[in-house]
Amino acid sequence: MLQNDLLVRAARGETTERPPVWLMRQAGRILPEYRAIRNSLSGFKELVETPELASEVTIQPVDILDVDAAIIFSDILVIPEAMGLPYEMIEKKGPSFPRVVRSAAEIDKLGSSGLELNYVYDAIRLTKKKLDGRVPLIGFAGAPWTIMCYMTEGGGSKTFSWPRRMLYSDPGLAEKLLDKITISTIEYLKNQIKAGADVIQLFDSWAGVLSPEQYGDFGLKYIRRILEEVDEVPVTVFAKGAAGSSKDLMELPCRTIGLDWQMNIHEFRAHDPSKTLQGNLDPCVLYADEDTIIQHTRKMMGEFGKSNYIVNLGHGVYPDTDPVKVKLFVDTVKGS
Repeated sequence: MLQNDLLVRAARGETTERPPVWLMRQAGRILPEYRAIRNSLSGFKELVETPELASEVTIQPVDILDVDAAIIFSDILVIPEAMGLPYEMIEKKGPSFPRVVRSAAEIDKLGSSGLELNYVYDAIRLTKKKLDGRVPLIGFAGAPWTIMCYMTEGGGSKTFSWPRRMLYSDPGLAEKLLDKITISTIEYLKNQIKAGADVIQLFDSWAGVLSPEQYGDFGLKYIRRILEEVDEVPVTVFAKGAAGSSKDLMELPCRTIGLDWQMNIHEFRAHDPSKTLQGNLDPCVLYADEDTIIQHTRKMMGEFGKSNYIVNLGHGVYPDTDPVKVKLFVDTVKGS
């Protein structure tokens, strides 16, 4: 039994005493306690792949920031690596893939089921045991389009021209890869739920590089397939930059839609007032003085309303944000 079940109830559309609050990227670089562990290791991937340490940094924000949920410390790129496409995490540059996938033969070599991701499931089981019901645990994965972006581009990009060109030059090849990623992601999320995840979030970080029409065909189509299969717990879809697809997002078969800070709250509410929304404070607000943080947080909460709402930022908290300011944001939500 969860002692604090606000997030789970809000994600189900149930009435809560107050909106729950957590932050994307809360388990990470803003906390000196995290940096102390990270600096003692050979690299980021060692932390991801060591269940005891991943569990420890997952719980840190619950202890330090008093958020209403933990999110398992991992990375969306564990899926392509388990499929057979390893990645490196380069300090201050981000992910890099020594090999990319740009042909049918390369896609055929990828696995799609029985993937070796036990270190994630072990971290979830260990974290659930340590939390002992204090708060829910969120599991997550990258949405297929975002994973395809990295697998074909080879790393981060402002334009992601390789995956986008594939949609025009060989859409069937893109669909072949997206299909394989989708199958892998469904199995991965189901295993996270079996290990103890109470809620799931799908991150489509690069949804915004596509037109609404293309996003429907190559993004939402595959998210919908995942949602139709992964229905054991509430699922949140966060599609950054996809404001032009607001109606389609709200018609997805999930209870909660996450909004980035550029999305219009009232536009999304108008499509379906019964759906739970999550978000969407601009992360840069947390650089401001205390009065400004309090003012903007309360203003945002007033626009969302008290029901069917999970408080969060409109993107991950930035790494140089003062933890004291983050705690003020959490405390403001709880005191409103």
